[in-house]
Amino acid sequence: MYTTINEEGILNNYAPETPVYYAEYPNQDQQRRYALQGAIAILFV
Repeated sequence: MYTTINEEGILNNYAPETPVYYAEYPNQDQQRRYALQGAIAILFV
C-alpha cells in the first residue's frame, strides 16, 4: 500500500494500482447466457 504524510501529519493511504488489460469478446456460450439473463430480467421488470 502506498502511504503519504502531509504537513499536518495526516496519513493518506492509496490502494495498489492493478495493471490495465482489455476485455475479451464473449464466446457463443457466454453470449447465449447473457441473452437468457436479459430475457429473464425483462420478465421480472
